[in-house]
Amino acid sequence: LAFAPPSSRHSPVLTSLLSHVQGEQGTDSPFVNRRDALTTAAAAGGLLLPGPLGLSLPVMAAEQQQQSGLAKLSDGTAFPLASFGLQVYDDETAYKLTLTALEVGYRNFFASVLARNQRGFARAVRDSGIPRSDLFICGSVVSNRASGFDAAYKATTKGWQQNMNAFAAGNIDYLDQIMLDYPGPDCESIRGQWRAFEEMHEQKLTKTLSVSNFSPEQLDCILKDTSTKVKPVVNQLPFSVAYHPGGAASKTVESNMKRGVLVQAWAPLGYSLGGRFTPKMKAVCAEIGKKYGKSFAQVALRWIVQSGASFTCQSSKKSHFVEDLNIFDFELTPDDMSILDELA
Repeated sequence: LAFAPPSSRHSPVLTSLLSHVQGEQGTDSPFVNRRDALTTAAAAGGLLLPGPLGLSLPVMAAEQQQQSGLAKLSDGTAFPLASFGLQVYDDETAYKLTLTALEVGYRNFFASVLARNQRGFARAVRDSGIPRSDLFICGSVVSNRASGFDAAYKATTKGWQQNMNAFAAGNIDYLDQIMLDYPGPDCESIRGQWRAFEEMHEQKLTKTLSVSNFSPEQLDCILKDTSTKVKPVVNQLPFSVAYHPGGAASKTVESNMKRGVLVQAWAPLGYSLGGRFTPKMKAVCAEIGKKYGKSFAQVALRWIVQSGASFTCQSSKKSHFVEDLNIFDFELTPDDMSILDELA
């Protein structure tokens, strides 16, 4: 099993994707999502991509996890800490970069519906010859504009069915994880979204369920619902050395861990929601990296892992793919962590 690429080195964002995805998923009200963040980042010359362990999660020991590159999720699933997130590529580019990622060792993939490249990704998986059982594949559904249980349930069901149709292009007939890209407008809507996911799980089309951009209170809409059968195990959030609400050992990470949920950073090398790396931040990371023979990006990604989170990011360069996988053979000292904690 393996890992992922960096986010502060990306191709231009296709802002028209947002309206396409909205149309495909059949909703009418305005909403805000990750694509808007991408647009903002692109306008600023940036790119997107997005605690202590041992709280309520039955995870591996911190040291074991941080050196193996694997976490054990609250449902017992082995989860690679680093993921290649195919966020801003068309099908052809996604096909080529997925093959490159597989070649250098990546085995965890986040193929978002927002990027409209799930077919290209799936074809690469098929043509790689790598056994499906060796991969961890996550899709996503956008249904946050649907209001009310029934509307949210229907929109989310349509969304996961579209995922399976797209992945079928590469003979992928089940997912390791499906992600709810944004929460609905209220608890009742969120529960409708979640019920649709649970039905996908019941049909054995996905092994685990996850969310993105959920607050603790929005997670509780699911976790405190007595009818919930399958709990979320991952919450994808903006999280980096440049952006970590709550300070050291981020409260964001801790509040998710207490709910049995692992944070996956979707902005691991900054940009987007307030997380752009300043020259000073890069310089500090680079200086710390000198004693380990590591780059600023490797130090920044290592900080995420040692903070108790995982990450998904991307690149178009093979050298960066390799670089980002090579973070599990060193450990930042408590002093290093403290310095990095204080940068944001």
